[in-house]
Amino acid sequence: MVVHHPDQADLLADVEQELSVLFRRARSASMLLARRVHPEMDAAGYALISQVEVGTAGGGAGVRASDVAQALGLDKSTVSRGLAQLENLGLIERVGDPDDGRARLLRLTATGSARFDAMRAQRQTEFRAILARWDTTDLNDLARLLTRLNTDLSWGDPAAPR
Repeated sequence: MVVHHPDQADLLADVEQELSVLFRRARSASMLLARRVHPEMDAAGYALISQVEVGTAGGGAGVRASDVAQALGLDKSTVSRGLAQLENLGLIERVGDPDDGRARLLRLTATGSARFDAMRAQRQTEFRAILARWDTTDLNDLARLLTRLNTDLSWGDPAAPR
């Protein structure tokens, strides 16, 4: 049985409110970041291109569309439409899978990679400038608490590490 202190309900409401603000800002930021990659890309495209980049990071040959869908928890048809848009924008391409001649992998084009890398560098610079004003104790606390929150929230995510 969880015992709630009289002010715990107020604290929980404050946390919920701040998380709502953070999530709204994250959605807005995704849109801005997407537009930095390509003016016609939407926030959903940003999530997709990020997953394609993850699949090719470290010299990987590419990533399957089904793996992108699974990682994002989206329907394959939704992902397929978004990937087609990224392909039409010249940001990703489909290539043969070296391990399975019938399968196709997705990877960033040279243009997609350059634009994604430029956006990521700018985002990191901006974010690090904000957090550079924080002291080490606060940064440690934030990292520890975000790790704990992400772990606790991952209970329903089949792709989350356990």
